[in-house]
Amino acid sequence: MMQQAVIRKTLIIIAVTFALILVTGFIGLGLGYSSVSYDRILPTLLGDGSFKEKFVLFNIRLPRILITVLAGMALALSGSILQSITRNDLADPGIIGINSGAGVAVALFFLFFPTEPGNFVYMLPIAAFAGALLTSMLIYLFSYRRSEGLNPIRLILVGVGFSMALSGVMIVLISSAEREKVDFIAKWIAGNIWGTDWPFIWALLPWLIVLIPFTLYKAYRLNLLSLSEPVSIGVGLAVEKERILLLLAAVALAASAVSVTGGIAFVGLMAPHIAKALVGPRNQLFIPIAILMGGLLLLIADTIGRNLIDPNGIPAGVVVSLIGVPYFAYLLLKKP
Repeated sequence: MMQQAVIRKTLIIIAVTFALILVTGFIGLGLGYSSVSYDRILPTLLGDGSFKEKFVLFNIRLPRILITVLAGMALALSGSILQSITRNDLADPGIIGINSGAGVAVALFFLFFPTEPGNFVYMLPIAAFAGALLTSMLIYLFSYRRSEGLNPIRLILVGVGFSMALSGVMIVLISSAEREKVDFIAKWIAGNIWGTDWPFIWALLPWLIVLIPFTLYKAYRLNLLSLSEPVSIGVGLAVEKERILLLLAAVALAASAVSVTGGIAFVGLMAPHIAKALVGPRNQLFIPIAILMGGLLLLIADTIGRNLIDPNGIPAGVVVSLIGVPYFAYLLLKKP
């Protein structure tokens, strides 16, 4: 049984992080090219606002904020799963090539498989999932050895190699595309939050509704997988079966997020680490905090980025990378 003090601390941190998301979101609602007075935000949300105020909040700001929070949550949960199943604190869907695989699939789908505008929103996460799944399976196969199982260091190296190779594929695709399509792909690569309409929320939300409870249900198995291979097998865990199921969940989460936010890395690296530093490495405790922390990190990055330079701002992926790259280097140097 988990100690009551630890559970209480976890619940307090969850409440504080959720409150910070609400505060940051409220600040973000009032900032932007068309500003809305803060004393008018609540009345407008409750239906008592002018046409301009309602349009700015409900058609521009609120969908973007919700998409950003949901995508950050998905990336953080994906990173949490990857770090446990690979037993590697440096695992992140953006670093080990999963996001790059999703990106190539999104680019191919966008360039060569035109669909109706209404279907495009819902087909994009599926295309991203297919690309991310193929990439992750190849990374897994190249990293696995029958004699020693999955080698965490080899996984990172293979993933970085795939990420670089897929970046080259993306450049080839861009060089042969039309100008307006190149602009879209370039924004995607930079991590620009482009899916800012309500349909993108409905396209992303079902993945989280299904996979958050699934991951929490599998938290005990994630604890076992984070131990050494002999220990996991010794307690009767079907290691490869569980690892593949959870890898599929991580891939689906990352692909659904980056399909609407672009190639954002490091959120899945930083959020789990912050959560573990607060409550320890037990998945039942740190995963809920990591999910909220991911939403908060990406929301802060996007709020800063879109208001830093007028009129288009800096992509959220760039802002996150400015923090994430030094943090990744710190973790790399810290590892024995």
